[in-house]
Amino acid sequence: MIPEHLTPAIKADILAEALPYIKRFHGRTIVIKYGGNAMTDENLKRCFARDVVLLKLVGMNPVIVHGGGPQIDEMLKRVGKQGHFIQGMRVTDEETMEVVEMVLGGQVNKDIVNLINQQGGRAVGLTGKDGGFIQARKLLMESRDRPGEQIDLGQVGDITRVDPALISLLDSGAFIPVIAPIGVGEAGETYNINADVVAGKIAEILRAEKLILLTNTPGVLDEQGQLLTGVTPADIDAMIVNGTLSGGMLPKIGSALDAARNGVKSVHIIDGRVEHALLLEILTDQGVGTLIKHQ
Repeated sequence: MIPEHLTPAIKADILAEALPYIKRFHGRTIVIKYGGNAMTDENLKRCFARDVVLLKLVGMNPVIVHGGGPQIDEMLKRVGKQGHFIQGMRVTDEETMEVVEMVLGGQVNKDIVNLINQQGGRAVGLTGKDGGFIQARKLLMESRDRPGEQIDLGQVGDITRVDPALISLLDSGAFIPVIAPIGVGEAGETYNINADVVAGKIAEILRAEKLILLTNTPGVLDEQGQLLTGVTPADIDAMIVNGTLSGGMLPKIGSALDAARNGVKSVHIIDGRVEHALLLEILTDQGVGTLIKHQ
């Protein structure tokens, strides 16, 4: 919302600044990975929901893919389990998968849907099992410490196919898809898939105008901790090699790179701790966070 203390003229200027971006992105798909503090802070949650509804009302097609790591960890603790990660990916045994599906496909997904609907949107919650639109197989991840060795993470999935028909149908009906990152195997197996990976792949398949990843950092930081506002895939490759990017940032960066190299026009990693971060990035001259340029 525009602060009440601003004069009508300033408010009009703010709205006028947004007009060229509304025209440019009208009818275009914006895939948004929703996670971090933006999912847990009540004020930020409301800001996010309002932003998404506004984008839809001015003619864009926002598609939300959400995480839920803190909520999963909390539920695991309740059942006496400890979450375990390797190279930023959650190890998912059968019992953990049951918790993941319950939390992501149920609690978190429906909370986001309800939040958007309360702000005047028409959100519909999905997992990749609905209509089988996210097909997956077991992910065997190569060890970074022991090249050539593969790591079995349990019921963690690698996407083999995304069918865009269901999302396209919802978009055309003025609905906002809200997607939990759960896939299905050929024999009906359930797979936990990293939400950044799902968002990136969906952005590629939908030929999205933008992929926006909300994080708990200002964006991509250099070795001195300074924000890089614009980088190329080659810059990112070098930062991974020299260790500037590591841990939980790796799946996020990997999906961002794949999207930038496979047709998504622009990829943005932005700070979800900033109020109305989506509107600042999409509808203002300055933008926020890091832009990974398409090559």
